[in-house]
Amino acid sequence: MADDRVIELLRQAYSDEIETVMNYQTNAIVLDGVRAEEIKESLKQDIQEELGHAERLGQRLKQLDAQPPGSGEFVARQDSLQPPADSTDVLSVIEGVLDAENDAIDTYHDLIDAAEAADDPVTEDLAVTLLADEEAHRTEFRGFRKEYRND
Repeated sequence: MADDRVIELLRQAYSDEIETVMNYQTNAIVLDGVRAEEIKESLKQDIQEELGHAERLGQRLKQLDAQPPGSGEFVARQDSLQPPADSTDVLSVIEGVLDAENDAIDTYHDLIDAAEAADDPVTEDLAVTLLADEEAHRTEFRGFRKEYRND
């Protein structure tokens, strides 16, 4: 029987990844301006990686005889990643991405701790792998933020 806290965190991470995909996709569509192109391209690339994360989390839940949440259970949490009213406000999208990445990083740290406590090395390994991806995304968007703040 899988640990309840591990299942809860896997389900939370799955939902967060799906919400991130939705918000990255929307922002990649709505952003305007020459300066937005690099951010849009980065978001489009990250969408595929975040979908892959959700797939891996969902598969792990299945292996633990649980299931990922469906849309009926979904609760949106990424307020800062909503598309900006001004479609050229690239900095607000960058800040929203950083909030989402920081939230994911926190969740994966919690999942690593819970999996270790539950003696679940497979989930722990998955969380470490996904954590590394999220940290790389955060680093990329921190760089974008520096560029935009220096203008």
